[in-house]
Amino acid sequence: MSTVIITGAGSGIGLAVATKLAALEYNVVVNDYDADAAERAAKEVGGIGMQGDVSNEADVARMVARCTEAFGAPTHLVNNAGHVHQSRFVDLAPEDFDRMIAVHLRGTYLCTRSVLPQMLKNKAGCVVNMASQLGQIGGIELVHYSAAKAGIIGMTKALAREVSTQGVRVNAVAPGPINTPLVRALSDDWRAAKAAELPLGHFGEPEDVAETVAFLCSEAARIYVGQTLSPNSGDVML
Repeated sequence: MSTVIITGAGSGIGLAVATKLAALEYNVVVNDYDADAAERAAKEVGGIGMQGDVSNEADVARMVARCTEAFGAPTHLVNNAGHVHQSRFVDLAPEDFDRMIAVHLRGTYLCTRSVLPQMLKNKAGCVVNMASQLGQIGGIELVHYSAAKAGIIGMTKALAREVSTQGVRVNAVAPGPINTPLVRALSDDWRAAKAAELPLGHFGEPEDVAETVAFLCSEAARIYVGQTLSPNSGDVML
């Protein structure tokens, strides 16, 4: 049976992914920075909830150990934990830049590093990294967020080249604006301007992204390596 760790899964896209994969009979470990959110989501999907900061090495080790104790080594990892902060670049404080990189880029690195040795030993595994279309095109007042997500796309490609021949598939998803608490935390003006730019004229839903993640986790995606799939309402067309 497949076992997945999903970070940042207490709400939004992460919760939708957890719900989808649980319905597909994965063992699910739900991580969130908010302990109550993690427990609520885990109860909702029939999994295990684990509070933890993905940028903290000890928290990540504890999460993977708990998963292994309950279900065996994870066969799948969805690096979804996110953080948003809006600022013009000239006003961007170093601590806000550092936190953005820590959650998105360092968190993806730490979580993947923690599960990868066992996947390589088993010659099988799947990692899905949550990027963003802003990592491809950039976003006003979101330079630090865009930089972190671009880094995830680059990490995905490079790691896929390293480990794909050893049975581990690594891919990314780059959603456009999605109706989540994270996006709703941005200003009304930002969200209105972004919606007006979209060919579809509206944001996506968390379930739209969950379907993409579920595909990449499945055997149907067995030849997808180092790819970035983009459920983005037409914001980026590649």
